[in-house]
Amino acid sequence: MAKGSAQGSSEVIRALDDLIRKAVANRASDIHLEPRKDRLRVRFRVDGVMSEQGELPADAAAAMSRRIKVLGRMDMTETRQPQDGTFQSEVSSSKTVSVRASTFPCIDGEKVVLRLLHGNDLIKLDRLGLGAGQVRTLREMFQRPDGLLLVTGPTGAGKTSTLYGMLSELDTTRRNVVTLEDPIEVQLDQITQGQVHPRAGFTFASGLRSILRQDPDVILVGEMRDAETAAIAVQASLTGHLVMSTMHTNSTIATITRLIDLGLEPYIVANALLGVVSQRLIRLNCPDCAEDYKHEHKGAVEFDNAFPVGTELKRSGGCDKCMRTGFKGRRGIFEVVDIGDQLRMLIKGKADAAQYKKVLKERGIPTLRHVGLRQARKGRTTVSEVLRVT
Repeated sequence: MAKGSAQGSSEVIRALDDLIRKAVANRASDIHLEPRKDRLRVRFRVDGVMSEQGELPADAAAAMSRRIKVLGRMDMTETRQPQDGTFQSEVSSSKTVSVRASTFPCIDGEKVVLRLLHGNDLIKLDRLGLGAGQVRTLREMFQRPDGLLLVTGPTGAGKTSTLYGMLSELDTTRRNVVTLEDPIEVQLDQITQGQVHPRAGFTFASGLRSILRQDPDVILVGEMRDAETAAIAVQASLTGHLVMSTMHTNSTIATITRLIDLGLEPYIVANALLGVVSQRLIRLNCPDCAEDYKHEHKGAVEFDNAFPVGTELKRSGGCDKCMRTGFKGRRGIFEVVDIGDQLRMLIKGKADAAQYKKVLKERGIPTLRHVGLRQARKGRTTVSEVLRVT
């Protein structure tokens, strides 16, 4: 992005529109506008990784921030406090994206992050990267009449896409489905979707209590952030409701531990929990510049078992089509666990991690890392990328 002077509001409007269009064209999930003393640094997050996009002149920072505040219905005069807002941006005659804007006061002005929400990009469950057996297990779980089903992973792991994939397969003509989200990322027909407003007192916990008075069959809670929300959700799952939600945990074992750490009794967790889907997003090798190479002995048993010396793998050096990253696109890797009787007994008995791992191994459930290494062996990604996310 070339340097130049910011001239007038029309130029700022055009610059912001162009920036959003460019971000969408490059499959970016976020735009970062970072003020510095002598420039406005611009970065995109593409496939989960930050990417430099050049600079704008320093005087564009305040003008761009004001424009975003107008669109997001924020207080234009407030520069000392962080603010949030949302707006719609038309990137073409047939495509509009929702934008969630966040401002943050910093030493050189206000940093602005724009999260791009592609509102109609609903991905079907069997196209997320799940194996055929994992899809069957997951479908069996979310078609049950009650219980708690959790999707876990760090921020940006694709948890919401998995939840929406499950929602899209529910028979909404025979079941009353209600969601509580922050924000609503995809609008779904036949489903009642609610968005929390903490400043107005409409939190996940208070909203969940209200949903229980709406005669629901299926409840989706965007995130179980605190003990109060977790307690209400678990109680709902034990009283005839199917509850689906997300948690920021790294594995099935960590999820069970987290629920108990939130103050839930182990026997209640054991009775309520249907299953856990742990997931990550891995970047895929760029098809235009990926090259074969032969694996060499590294002395790491885990990798040498997965890749015998001489195994052909792929890696990419980067090209114009992948913005010199070597990667283009992402797919999910998953650990899908139906809790079952063995794990229920372990939960009730307050088992340690080693006991859980033993049962999962006996059941043939691969870890996220092993699932990722299989993708590397197929040439879809690199070993280093699998190590980065698992």
